[in-house]
Order: sequence, then structure tokens, then C-alpha cells
Amino acid sequence: MPEPSFRPEDETTPPHPINWNLLTSHDLEQELLALNRWVNWLRLEYGLPASEVPPLWHRHPELLWELSALHLHWLSAYDAEQDGSAPFGWHRDFADARNRLRDWVAASGTRRDRDRPTRQTPWPGEEHSQEVVEQVIHDREADFIEFVLEQVQAREAAEDAFYANIDFQTGEVRE
Repeated sequence: MPEPSFRPEDETTPPHPINWNLLTSHDLEQELLALNRWVNWLRLEYGLPASEVPPLWHRHPELLWELSALHLHWLSAYDAEQDGSAPFGWHRDFADARNRLRDWVAASGTRRDRDRPTRQTPWPGEEHSQEVVEQVIHDREADFIEFVLEQVQAREAAEDAFYANIDFQTGEVRE
């Protein structure tokens, strides 16, 4: 199988931090697809093991946020307007990020061939209803597509619920 090459999308705006909680459904889909392309390139280009970037990284928010920050740093470091030493700084920070990625992967319990939701530790007074079920990973790409569709549909439902409560005559949100 030929290794994919990575060429960043033609950017019309400078790289910017992504707050995954605030993206519209359309932007969420686009950003997940772009991050997935980059993470796939990164793991192959640097020969990263599943203990640093597991197949289902996208199902673990702690990994999604860390990889997203690393991607932004890479885009900024390799921007044509950047200082020539910026890539060196990226590699230094990449070494630190790899340590954090190993810690996140170890804490989450995800592996190369199986995955489970990251365990949540309840605080005193909170109910603990999380069921942690480990599943075998059969097809990583199919899982990623399913994940993106689930996330986009959930975000669309939240957007629809928000807009359903707007009084378009006054612009106010109804309770």
C-alpha cells in the first residue's frame, strides 16, 4: 500500500486555534477531515506507534485536543511567512507532545486493535453510570466515517434546537 503524502489545504486565512466545542456542524466536519488527513500523514511520516497515536484517537477528546494543538503548531511552524527556525521549535515541542500523547493513550486504554471509552472518575456526590466496554477495531476508516457522521448529526440537532427557540422578529431567544 503506498504511503499517503500530505500537502496542507490551500489556506485562505492564517492558521488559528480550533475550539471543538464551538464549531458549526459544517465546520466540525471539515476540521475533523483535515485533522484526520494530517494525523494519518504524521503517524506514517514519523513512524509513530499506536501507543502515541492509536487508530481511534478521534473517539478520545483528550487525544483530539492534543493532536489538534499539535497540528496548529505544525501549520504555523511551516507557514511561508514564518521564521526559518520555527520548524526546529515545532520538533522540540513535538517531542514533549509525544510524551503527553503516551500518557493520554495509557490513561484512555485505547490500543492498536481494540478500544474503550476513556474512564471517567466520578467526584463525591456524582453518579457513576459509565459503562466501559472494550471493542475490537475491525475497520478504522469505517469507524472514523461513522464518528464524523455521529458528531455532525449531533451538532446539527443542537443547532436546530437553538434556532427553533429564536424569535426571528425580535432576534431574542425564547425560553
